[in-house]
Amino acid sequence: MTIVLAATHHDPDGRLYQQMVRLFPALQRQFTGIAVLVTPTSVPVTQAWLAQAAIALRIGAADEPIGHLHLGRWRRGAVQLALNAFPNAEWLLFCDLDRVLHWIEYWPDELAATLAELPAFDLTVLGRTPRALASHPRAQVVTEAMVNEVFARKTGLGWDMMAAARGLSRQAAELIVSASRDDSIGADCTWLLLVQRAGLTIGYRATEGLEFETLDRYRDEVAALGGAQAWLDRFDADPRNWLMRIDLARTVIAALGAN
Repeated sequence: MTIVLAATHHDPDGRLYQQMVRLFPALQRQFTGIAVLVTPTSVPVTQAWLAQAAIALRIGAADEPIGHLHLGRWRRGAVQLALNAFPNAEWLLFCDLDRVLHWIEYWPDELAATLAELPAFDLTVLGRTPRALASHPRAQVVTEAMVNEVFARKTGLGWDMMAAARGLSRQAAELIVSASRDDSIGADCTWLLLVQRAGLTIGYRATEGLEFETLDRYRDEVAALGGAQAWLDRFDADPRNWLMRIDLARTVIAALGAN
């Protein structure tokens, strides 16, 4: 069985550089191939390091828009890059690079087990256990619960939808690349609707490894504040972070309404 990683990567301040360099060999042992679509604003040292790695790499054009209104386009682009670079790939894992780096560092056995089970469905939504979801800021947990509620009412599926990780058969991946028109973060839900309506199989797996990975970027800050909870409390104390997460949820719910 051949499984390829299709990842997007955005690291404008280089906070993930050391983790990426340290863990990339482990990723390469886990996957048949790796395809990474990097934002043009990621630091030059990251772009240069990935350019010399044995992977398929594309750096986005300087004028390609970035942000939650365009995440579907970037994620679709990563899948397309993987399909083109690895024509013999049978299965794909789509996952943002920061998340899969955290996953392989802290939960490597679970990642391996998850990959082994991808052939069970054409599209597997990879979500979070209650513990893993609770590791995120409250601003994220509360607003993502709204998305999951709307998705459940629309589909009857009570799944955690916004962990940005999907297992894909080649057929499902090709369908998404050719037929998805959702350029926004709404793709977190609309990819599944597209695949389901095409008569392909869908399934769900809750994971521990998709816990809150963003703290990996801020190890020094977390230590200075006295621990992860202090960092999360500071995040949740800023109303701007709630507004940002509300806007993300609104975008996904709007996409569900349009599909």
